[in-house]
Amino acid sequence: MTRSVTLIRGDGTGPELAEVSRRCIDATGVKINWDVQEAGVDIMKVKGTPLPDELLRSIERTGLALKAPITTPVGTGFRSVNVALRQQFDLYACIRPCRSYEGVRSRYKNIDLVVVRENTEDLYMGVEFQAGSDGARKIIEVSQKESGKKIRPSSGISIKPISPEGSERIVRCAFEYARKNKRKKVTAVHKANIMKFTDGLYLEVARAVAKSYPDIEFEDRIVDNMCMQLVQKPELYDVIVLPNLYGDILSDLCAGLIGGLGVAPGANIGERGAIFEATHGSAPKYAGQNKVNPCAVILSGVLMLRHIGEEKAADRLDSAVAKVIREGKHVTYDLKENRDDPTAVGTREMGEAICRAMARG
Repeated sequence: MTRSVTLIRGDGTGPELAEVSRRCIDATGVKINWDVQEAGVDIMKVKGTPLPDELLRSIERTGLALKAPITTPVGTGFRSVNVALRQQFDLYACIRPCRSYEGVRSRYKNIDLVVVRENTEDLYMGVEFQAGSDGARKIIEVSQKESGKKIRPSSGISIKPISPEGSERIVRCAFEYARKNKRKKVTAVHKANIMKFTDGLYLEVARAVAKSYPDIEFEDRIVDNMCMQLVQKPELYDVIVLPNLYGDILSDLCAGLIGGLGVAPGANIGERGAIFEATHGSAPKYAGQNKVNPCAVILSGVLMLRHIGEEKAADRLDSAVAKVIREGKHVTYDLKENRDDPTAVGTREMGEAICRAMARG
């Protein structure tokens, strides 16, 4: 059976990462009809939008996408295309496994964590009011009247919505993931000691959902303490479920435990479809140089193969990536012991080595 998949080429280093990842996935033997689409700063120059209608229609049709990195301007410009896609298709669950690979430099060994991040609520929902705007002024007036707390009139305002419905489905997703993958514990992360009506609601719902899964251990941690715990004793944790902002931050922290974002894949899943993407950004300064590590996008492809039931193909590709990294001969500069090692290969060459490793079995 041939599956249709939207391939989003992205910008910066995205197009070269997309091409290498496509070749590696095709080398598994799974038959995929790739619908190649554009998004990000490059297509915006042509069409005036970073998120063309053709792309949205493609995802509506396929229900499945592999996305290369896309640049998000800092402070100005358009909002994140990544966030927009998650909200557009209600991809409420962001699943980011963080697993140690032999051959990747890290201060830690044998890390095996999964971050389950809520994707559609919280501060990333984008309900913001610019400082000095009528909206900010009205929000400040209402907030001061209702809470009695003074807000500086010059403030910009962001609103943090967290609902019981959104909280329940992400926590339940974490428990279902744990059960399906034979994980032993789920840890809910929050700041309920301070934000009692948002994080407090999230924690209340998490505790209620946990009662439906007596076979899985449950605990909760305050987010700042969780950061310290992960650095000091990450072996105590398994599946970690978090609201949107904390999930974004801690998934990068967990990636740091395994040696960096270069080996950190991600899946965004909802009832209407799924988009798979690396945790890292587009690294535009390296665009077109055939230099960057392709593993995170390829491993996101592994998650995609598992999602569509191609477990054997996923295992073969995952094992090939691990073997190439472990051998350390045909890897990009960041995976060498010395980043200036002249034997480092390019993005394309590392992808070719992974394909050869699969062919050898």
